[in-house]
Amino acid sequence: MNGFLPMTREEMEARGWEQADFVYVLGDAYVDHPSFGPAIISRVLEKNGYKVCIVSQPDWKNGKDIMRFGRPRLGFLVCPGNMDSMVNHYTVAKKRRDFDAYTPGGAVGKRPDYACTVYCNYIRSHFKDAVIIAGGIEPSLRRLAHYDYWSDSLRRSELVTSQADIISYGMGERSIVEIADALNAGLKPCDITFVRGTAFKSRDRKVLGEFIELPSFEELKKDKKRYAESFRVQYENTDAITAKTLVESYGDFFVAVNPPAYPLSQKEMDEVYSLPYMRAWHPLYDKDGGIPAFKEIKFSLCSSRGCFGGCSFCALTFHQGRRIQARSHESIVREAELLVSDPDFKGYIHDVGGPTANFRAPSCKKQLKSGVCTKRQCLFPEKCPNLEVSHEDYVALLKKLRAVKGVKKVFIRSGIRFDYLMADKDDTFFRELVAHHVSGQLKVAPEHVSDRVLNLMGKPKNAVYKAFSKKFYFVTRALKKEQYLVPYLMSSHPGSGLKEAVELAEYLRDNNLTPEQVQDFYPTPSTVSTCMYYTGIDPRDGKSVYVPRSPHEKAMQRALIQYKNPKNYDLVREALVKAGRTDLIGNGGKCLIRPPKRVNANRANKVEPRAKSDYGKKKK
Repeated sequence: MNGFLPMTREEMEARGWEQADFVYVLGDAYVDHPSFGPAIISRVLEKNGYKVCIVSQPDWKNGKDIMRFGRPRLGFLVCPGNMDSMVNHYTVAKKRRDFDAYTPGGAVGKRPDYACTVYCNYIRSHFKDAVIIAGGIEPSLRRLAHYDYWSDSLRRSELVTSQADIISYGMGERSIVEIADALNAGLKPCDITFVRGTAFKSRDRKVLGEFIELPSFEELKKDKKRYAESFRVQYENTDAITAKTLVESYGDFFVAVNPPAYPLSQKEMDEVYSLPYMRAWHPLYDKDGGIPAFKEIKFSLCSSRGCFGGCSFCALTFHQGRRIQARSHESIVREAELLVSDPDFKGYIHDVGGPTANFRAPSCKKQLKSGVCTKRQCLFPEKCPNLEVSHEDYVALLKKLRAVKGVKKVFIRSGIRFDYLMADKDDTFFRELVAHHVSGQLKVAPEHVSDRVLNLMGKPKNAVYKAFSKKFYFVTRALKKEQYLVPYLMSSHPGSGLKEAVELAEYLRDNNLTPEQVQDFYPTPSTVSTCMYYTGIDPRDGKSVYVPRSPHEKAMQRALIQYKNPKNYDLVREALVKAGRTDLIGNGGKCLIRPPKRVNANRANKVEPRAKSDYGKKKK
């Protein structure tokens, strides 16, 4: 059936429903588009014959919203949002954000902190014995004990804090249907222990097959080294073929995490994206100006899932996995034709990609039978000999999209993995990218220039980015284009001290780069980098890692990246002194800042701000 799923009792009754099978509680506004996880899950359930009603951004301080549809026949589904609610609410400096892209008009305050826990407890208080299934990025990445940056503490599994019965983690199309079918057949939640891609609580180890016992929560609280060891085991058990069930004890019960669901085939991916989405926000939000996040992706196309890039600060390994799943050309072209038919379409497809745009196939054939390697990466620290590098399929797809009547330009704005691109001996995609798919600026993510820091980040050596940059500008000039690289840079990542921050500043000076934005490392749940931040240990090899934690040192590292900004003068000067690099304070062409001006003999030690024009200029 076409049309938005019911958001009101009247809409439910208009469909002739007396009771919903599932009531889906969302932390975001309701947008029926396949870029939003709840839209996919609700449409997949609908396809399988289940009735789903939507409660979006409920008032969690009273029961009015949660009572709207009455008790669902099978249970409540809870998705706190497309982002972890704490990332959604707070900057890395733990300051409250003043804009929420997933809320009508960008308004803030429409969802609680730790939204999964709050929503599930809110439901439990009104429907004591109702079935509650939690899903989405927040419970997925908090399915076991995890470091929580905002409280600076180790928190229990979200199954424990939320009182949910099951967590459906990762991409949940398979698991949600299996759970629904089991509930529909009369099974109780405590009996649904066999579904891949789920986590559950139990006191009975007889329900377990082969499993790995992780340290208990009490052990983890006492010893950060044990947490690093536990995280390593979790990291090595994220592939559907190789993973074992993981068990973490909490006194007289345990949380078990089953192996991930098997990836979707191309046919299954195509079916998911062909479901009858309205491809719009609910009309209820028109009066508020709509949903800002949707405006960003409305004319973009998702071509793939998964990422074998292995960046330490990214949670994709825990959420989508390292196996690439891709849609067919035909499926993507059909969606492009839908974009063209939209009256607001101006001829520009904003993006064609996924977590990494130029990954369209598994990294090697071996993993299709044996799973991804548990103790080595495909691209890091060097390209694996088994890695199959080809952009042929992606080039063919982009050409088809450019040929769609009504399409003027097809941009690529999701991440390009430049080391994978440089490993391709065929330059066809490189030239196609520069000639047709850059909107003046190509955003790439070298992240840093210190090889020591890059090693901890899971990124290629700086020499690879230098070679890519050189080639990009060579091809750009050859095609008589005026286009630029915009590098994303990160400060204060574990392993980065002032020495490494100065090294990055010198690189920016030598290449005449002036970053407008700098991202401080943000310790979000379930990443290798966050484990380093919390424990001071690299979980992959057990070695100690320096962690810049003080706000002042973070401010100095960030200031060094933007050393030309007059407002940063004092911080840059302090950082250079502490790093033993006062040679970079002076009037020479290699200096980052000029010496402080002396006002008079009585105030000889006072630093005066300098004119903006004095900064960043080189002496001839």
